[in-house]
Amino acid sequence: MLTEGSVSGDIDWHISRSCESGACVGVARRGDVVMIGNTNNPAAPVNEFSTDEWRQFLAGVKLGDFDGIA
Repeated sequence: MLTEGSVSGDIDWHISRSCESGACVGVARRGDVVMIGNTNNPAAPVNEFSTDEWRQFLAGVKLGDFDGIA
């Protein structure tokens, strides 16, 4: 399982402090790429985004653009 601060290779994953169930998203950065992984399946492929795409996503989260999804 990916855990806060765990290292898989040279990847330092960050997990939300509100993750209590273990079924959460892990986020890591390698160079100019932000990676999103599944804490329940660390061997699964990760999604990769540019840092600009990640910044745009975070801006949308802060504006509430995705509030209706969950």
